[in-house]
Amino acid sequence: MPRGTRKSDLPQKTCATCGRPFTWRKKWEKVWDEVRYCSDRCRNRRNVTRTKFNSESR
Repeated sequence: MPRGTRKSDLPQKTCATCGRPFTWRKKWEKVWDEVRYCSDRCRNRRNVTRTKFNSESR
């Protein structure tokens, strides 16, 4: 009998910054409900986008 789970059977979410789908990772096991971004790059870019937008509207 095979061990583990197929990647296609793991839960997915959509990244709040880039809109791409990403799948569950073992390191996110305890905080999966709080995960919103697919990578550190997207997590950091949300601040840049928000700051840039706010500074242009002034």
